[in-house]
Amino acid sequence: MEEFKVIGVIGAGQMGSGIAQLAAVAGSDVWLVDKDTGALETAKTSIADSIQRFVNKSQLSKEVGANALTRLKYTSNLEDLRFADIVIEAIVESEDVKKKLFAELDKIVKKSAILASNTSSISITRIAAATERSHQVIGMHFMNPPPIMKLVEIIQGADTSDETFNATKTLAERFGKIVVCSKDYSGFIVNRILMPMINEAFHALYTGVATKEDIDAGMKLGTNQPMGPLQLADFIGLDVCLSIMKVLHAGLGDIKYAPCPLLVQLVDAGRLGKKRGIGVYDYRKSTKQSSRL
Repeated sequence: MEEFKVIGVIGAGQMGSGIAQLAAVAGSDVWLVDKDTGALETAKTSIADSIQRFVNKSQLSKEVGANALTRLKYTSNLEDLRFADIVIEAIVESEDVKKKLFAELDKIVKKSAILASNTSSISITRIAAATERSHQVIGMHFMNPPPIMKLVEIIQGADTSDETFNATKTLAERFGKIVVCSKDYSGFIVNRILMPMINEAFHALYTGVATKEDIDAGMKLGTNQPMGPLQLADFIGLDVCLSIMKVLHAGLGDIKYAPCPLLVQLVDAGRLGKKRGIGVYDYRKSTKQSSRL
């Protein structure tokens, strides 16, 4: 099990593409799956560009980079994962959608395969309950962007076996990552702490404590963070932040985890952050940054 010669990754967005890149560079054959063929084409280009940047910076040899690209395969057919040793899911942060996918995968992949979720907040125990292999279901939460960020958060569900945990930890370390372990509580470690901070930044903006620029500058310069919480929310995706806050609120039952009304309003307006060109800030080249918030 620990060899992981074939790795499946589901979801060709930034997270899935980055995980697929890591797996290919580490020497595994990789199937990147997405029902959107356009997303697969975009992922193929972005992975090639990313690997080339690592080569240009001498962080990766030309040979390793070229070999990684030959190990990557792209498909919209889940059946292509039938020989995978592990499948890592990196799709939308929705419990219902993930459970449906895991139930499908359980019928497709070989009996020995591990099913891992890149969820940043949803219960691994509940996802695992959708399968007949709950002892082989685990949380493997990569940070964004996966090829650069050093951390992987591993979460064992109620039935996850030690064998599955040890094999998954070994794989993360093979990817060059540092592993932290969380119990299966809403938000795990990182988002349990990070998302309430981001939500509080939205409350500060919502109630007029300060401008978005001053909130971000204060946290960036005052606490030595690489970017302010509002800008970080834009990079994560405001819809993702809202989803995680809803999971925290529902799972932990404390009013302090209730999403800020401003965050809800921006998501309702389709202002999802950098991926949409506008969130708290305006990233569209044709306009100046909005000062209306």
